[in-house]
Amino acid sequence: MTPAFPQIKDLVLIGGGHTHALVLRMWAMNPLPGTRLTLINPDPAAPYTGMLPGLIAGHYRREELMIDLVRLARFAGARLILDRATGIDRDARLIHLASRPPLPYDLAAIDIGITSDLPSLPGAAEHAVAAKPLGRYAQAWEAFVARHPDAPRITVLGAGLGGVELALASAHRLGQGARVTLIDRAADFLPTFSPTARNTLRRRLAQAGITLRLATEVTAITRSAVTLATGETLPSDFTLTATGARPHPWLARTGLDHRNGFLVTDATLRSSDPLIFAVGDCATLAANPRPKAGVFAVRAAPVLFHNLRAALTGRPLKPFRPQTDYLKLVSLGQQSAIAEKWGLTASGPRFWRLKDRIDRRFMDRFGPYPAMPAPATPAEATEGLAALLARRPLCGGCGAKLGPGVLAQALATLPAPARPEVRSGPGDDAAVLATPTGAQVLTTDHLRAFSHDPRLMARIAALHAMGDVWAMGADPQVALAQITLPPLGPDLQTRTLAEIMDEAAATFREAGADIVGGHSTEGAELTIGFTVTGTATRTIGKGGANPGDALILTKPLGSGTILAAEMALARPPGRLMGEVWAACIGQMTRAQGSAAAILTPHATAMTDVTGFGLAGHLLELLDASQTAATLRLTDIPLMPGVLELARQGHGSSLQPANLAAVSWRMTAPQDPRVDLLSDPQTAGGLLAAVPSDQAETLLVALKAAGHDAALIGTVTAGPPHLTVSA
Repeated sequence: MTPAFPQIKDLVLIGGGHTHALVLRMWAMNPLPGTRLTLINPDPAAPYTGMLPGLIAGHYRREELMIDLVRLARFAGARLILDRATGIDRDARLIHLASRPPLPYDLAAIDIGITSDLPSLPGAAEHAVAAKPLGRYAQAWEAFVARHPDAPRITVLGAGLGGVELALASAHRLGQGARVTLIDRAADFLPTFSPTARNTLRRRLAQAGITLRLATEVTAITRSAVTLATGETLPSDFTLTATGARPHPWLARTGLDHRNGFLVTDATLRSSDPLIFAVGDCATLAANPRPKAGVFAVRAAPVLFHNLRAALTGRPLKPFRPQTDYLKLVSLGQQSAIAEKWGLTASGPRFWRLKDRIDRRFMDRFGPYPAMPAPATPAEATEGLAALLARRPLCGGCGAKLGPGVLAQALATLPAPARPEVRSGPGDDAAVLATPTGAQVLTTDHLRAFSHDPRLMARIAALHAMGDVWAMGADPQVALAQITLPPLGPDLQTRTLAEIMDEAAATFREAGADIVGGHSTEGAELTIGFTVTGTATRTIGKGGANPGDALILTKPLGSGTILAAEMALARPPGRLMGEVWAACIGQMTRAQGSAAAILTPHATAMTDVTGFGLAGHLLELLDASQTAATLRLTDIPLMPGVLELARQGHGSSLQPANLAAVSWRMTAPQDPRVDLLSDPQTAGGLLAAVPSDQAETLLVALKAAGHDAALIGTVTAGPPHLTVSA
């Protein structure tokens, strides 16, 4: 995670379009020392447009045409920010975002694509689906296909090339009985195509039973119909807008030169601001405008890659010279396509196979990435070094903790507290100090970064540190920060530290606490920690659980395995690693203060599930309570995708030590879910023992407060032992 050289400039790519995706891959193979690369995109994956008709027709699975931006950013060593850009302050060099404070840049590029929604058409926003952005369309379509009525009625607005392909794909997917109508306000059908190509496509539309209505104006859309200017109403179960490209409105407000909202660039792909480049469908070349086609985005990538590096190193830029014509391959619904170039037209299955090869070749660039060589063990080295280096790579977050065995041995000789106000010591979630009005708790924790995003790491580290306070039934009070920054230039040091402290302050403030100081230093990698105090009228320890109590867990398990798999560029079967990771981050950034408030008045014992995993922390609770417990694997919630990753052999570097520490006190079946009981959790959930007659009521309250809580087992009588049933 640590760059070989200090980073001194921020290059920010806005949007995960095809050009930027290719630039990221090229950057991974040849990074520029001294530059911190950031990608901003609202979603963890971006669809490849060329394969969308094949997805709609049912020829591809969704994961086959999605570029996993999380894996790509990891491969490129880039910071990924899952958010939507909303504007640029060019004077202050700040990129405004929808869900977080502005982000500074030294050099930026924009590749955010276009949209095909119709905001001025009554009912379109509420009742129609736009073909672009493609990701939302694909999800809405798959949901419709799963539940569509008999004889479904589909209406496609926009009879351009994209609309034709999607109408044909829809008809093919739904089969006989589907009624598809293709509408366009223009009187001419595909005027830029050759007469032969137009006639071929008209015949194919007719053969598929698609009604083509040209010179037709739509005035309104409802949930089940489309109204025309003539007053005619067309029943419609699924209405798609595939009209001409519309730029994102905020681009025109940047002050950059534009044509109808599309950013104008010179031949080097640079906008009217020399610090901002623009590519893809959101931009147009001033002297050589080209159609909105993916082929130009792909061809522009090497030029953009060169020119971004040139701008950062003071070298000359080079021009982008797009071809005058290109091979157009149009899907015809079934596995057939029409090819058109230089006025020549042909069609048939062989052109579908050609298109399929081209599309898959593009996506193969984002499949298995080249493995980076691991450091070799010196020929002469201390015995045992090679075995140590062969272990799983060190994880970030709580997966970087020392193992429970190491920790127990190191703390065995620590003296008991001597001061009378100290009511607890090593082994508890937090130290407890008696006060005249109750108690004050004190804890500290820090995380080795697993993400290049310092703001994200700050929130997770703050929530993680407060977990021990909440687990003791206390309210967070104040925090001290301990920040180690990686090698950075002075400007990036200021930006990074400001991001960390701003996010940390906001996170603690949400919990009713304040940051009152701290310490910062420079080291090999980013590490963020906090010392936190809290106050309580009554503290809850790990001891106190009674036989018969129910066990409640407030978050699903799996963060250690998912973070380790993401670092290893894993590809879980049938899923996108980026979406699995994003769901995991969503759990880690969810505060547990409201869960603690619900559980504290009723819990007999409570802890938080962090580095030692559910089994390790539960056994600590059982040791303190001198009880046993049973767990039901089917009741233990898991994060999406983690079981598939565990079955692939992925796991945290800490998991083997966690398992070794508990396996001799645990009776469990052979099941990959059992291994996840030792998965180290970062900012994990609370684990509480509660009276069984209150468990269901508490569970309902937790779910109403937004927590993915579950009843996972029961406290039983007997010496501390954990019994796990399938």
